[in-house]
Amino acid sequence: SRMFLNSPSTYDWRRISTHFVACIFFALLFSACSSHRDYGQAYETDSSASTDRLISYAKSLIGTPYRYGGSSPSSGFDCSGFVAYVFKRSAGISLPHNSNQISRHGRMLRASQLRKGDLVFYNTSSQPNSHLGIYLGNNQFIHAPSSGGKVRIENMNISYWKKRYSGARRISL
Repeated sequence: SRMFLNSPSTYDWRRISTHFVACIFFALLFSACSSHRDYGQAYETDSSASTDRLISYAKSLIGTPYRYGGSSPSSGFDCSGFVAYVFKRSAGISLPHNSNQISRHGRMLRASQLRKGDLVFYNTSSQPNSHLGIYLGNNQFIHAPSSGGKVRIENMNISYWKKRYSGARRISL
């Protein structure tokens, strides 16, 4: 009978089990938090030279004529051809030559998260993501506009672009 006096009761085992499960839960929770990487922050700090190179290269193409289906400075650019060309030549990143397909690449952003080098998308032909450009900061983006136009910088705050804004994506450089 003495042997049973020191043995844990069912109540004690439940308490011990509950504490054990709680400890395991918090250990897993905190280990997951510590291994998380904020890719937005990494992009902003680790790739600033790459972003500067991308923006500088895009700006060097200002004045290149628009051409539907165009994908080079010699033939002219459409919007997706311009973005794909700039990303390939300045960062070695291949993107499709289609704005809607490009909108599926990278990480989706809120407008408040925009950083230089992000892609901004617009609905210019009754379809979301039918037009895009590269964000330059200060509510400006660079793009190949439309027939008769040339690669140029635009203000995102003018009513035409504000009404048609459909989102943004970040491509890691």
